[in-house]
Amino acid sequence: MEGLRWEGLSTSGIETGAWILHISGAKMAMRKTSVEVHDSNCGLDVEGDQHHQHMMITVGEKRKLEDTRICLCHVPVDVLAHIFLQLTSFKDMAWASAVCRKWKEGVREALAFREKLSFAGWRADDVTVGGLVEGASKLLELDISLGRWGSRITDAGLHRIANSPCCPNLTSVSLWGVTGITDEGVVELVRMARSLEHLNVGGTFITDVSVLAIADHNHHLKVLNLWGCRHVTESGIVALARSCPKLTSINVWGMNISLTCELRLARLNPNLQLKPSQARNHVIRGTS
Repeated sequence: MEGLRWEGLSTSGIETGAWILHISGAKMAMRKTSVEVHDSNCGLDVEGDQHHQHMMITVGEKRKLEDTRICLCHVPVDVLAHIFLQLTSFKDMAWASAVCRKWKEGVREALAFREKLSFAGWRADDVTVGGLVEGASKLLELDISLGRWGSRITDAGLHRIANSPCCPNLTSVSLWGVTGITDEGVVELVRMARSLEHLNVGGTFITDVSVLAIADHNHHLKVLNLWGCRHVTESGIVALARSCPKLTSINVWGMNISLTCELRLARLNPNLQLKPSQARNHVIRGTS
């Protein structure tokens, strides 16, 4: 499958059962047309609406479609799962699972094979995130960054992620700007996610409690983003340098890290770089 495009997707469009799979060569795309096809056998969760119990065709007689059309209600679940595996965002997957029972099953099967899942840009909550992550047993990268509509993720959501089957295998987690979480949830997550290599907790209100937990449990960590984490102190940063030998980069923008501390970090871990770097600026000023 070379391409998958979702055009003009909306809840109202999905509820009409009017989504058609268009196949042209090796490419697939889903787009809404003026043809509305629905069969009650697909298991659409709509009751008492006779509009959804028969076929309606409103396309002009003169128009001839060049593509082969297949109603997605009749596509096998394994094929649907392969299609949904190409979706990259929670929003698309959530909308797809709302079409009918067969689509919901296809999304469930697709989740079992996903290695990346992003909730960025969507206002997800603990129940939704927890449910999807629990079904994604092969997940490696998880992004729950703050979206334009805000985030409703709390420590309860992090606890569900920590207890999910995929958590020990996660290599990348982003909690950028999720202000509803505390040290309690972060500690539980990093305690279970021992394979982490990239962690983004920038824009949160974590303290040294979380940082010390990271130092204790995430010895494979390579990149850490602490952007704006003003409650994290130099002591926490030093503990990271001592316990995480693979750590090469820490974003400390907005934090109060002294030049003395940075020079100490360089002695503990010569490969570790702080961003921004006071030591680098000091060398530049000294040579100018």
